Amino acid sequence: MADAKMREQMGKAPGFIAALDQSGGSTPSALALYGVPETDYRGEAEMFAEVHKMRVRIITAPSFARPKILAAILFEATMDGEAEGLPVPTYLWRERGIVPFLKCDKGPQEEKDGVSLLKPIPDLDALLAHAVKKGVFGTKMRSIVHRATRRGVAAIVAQQFEIGERIARHGLVPILEPEVSIKAPDKAEAEAMLRDEIMTHLDRLGPGREVMLKLTIPSTPGFYSPLIAHPSTLRVVALSGGYARAQACEKLSRNPGMIASFSRAFAEGLRKSMSDAEFDAALAASADEIYRASSVKAVA
Repeated sequence: MADAKMREQMGKAPGFIAALDQSGGSTPSALALYGVPETDYRGEAEMFAEVHKMRVRIITAPSFARPKILAAILFEATMDGEAEGLPVPTYLWRERGIVPFLKCDKGPQEEKDGVSLLKPIPDLDALLAHAVKKGVFGTKMRSIVHRATRRGVAAIVAQQFEIGERIARHGLVPILEPEVSIKAPDKAEAEAMLRDEIMTHLDRLGPGREVMLKLTIPSTPGFYSPLIAHPSTLRVVALSGGYARAQACEKLSRNPGMIASFSRAFAEGLRKSMSDAEFDAALAASADEIYRASSVKAVA
């Protein structure tokens, strides 16, 4: 069963989630923004070593702390790495009071019927068992809605809930992430289809079953309020989706009850060349801005 203190924090405490889960496809761009060009490393092993250094610098900075930051989503290699001599999940929870999550997917498939479903995850149960031993609270998996097609949206939600059920059997809380692309030509229509499908699946969950949802900030403010209010929803969090931090925060602030789970927008402005004091000041400014945007309470 999920840790009761972690669940209480994720369900009720103010704050936001830092997404530190860039994988192979997005890592080069994340490193480049940090000031580490591809010429500075050779091969995947060196690339992930560089990004691990970046992530450790973030999570050990003084400003990476409660109450503003509730949780962190980790890439598998980060979960298995160390920070200040401790396993990263242990360090986050014991030293910082921050709940660790794991990105458990293998990336999205090619687009079909307007969506990109999750790729198969053949080692999922072994990975989940390993995550439980590491002290992880939950998982996250991202698939993408490119266009408003009822068949595609139904398939993407069904897959998310099906895999979420497998995750829950390990005592972990799944974050379901059917992202609607901010470039979708019919984004609002896709969001309406998505909300309806998610509500249908939430209604089917048994007593005591909970999920978290990670969704694109909707075109209509407050559009996901019914999902936030559903008894089977532990939390609804927002991805930045490619928006710059200021724009993402402005949009998020118009959606009471949603909190941020930003990746690129959270790390925006952080540079390898910064002194530790400069780095922490930039991180603190980012955390303050995102925390304010995440602090608009839903109407009970």
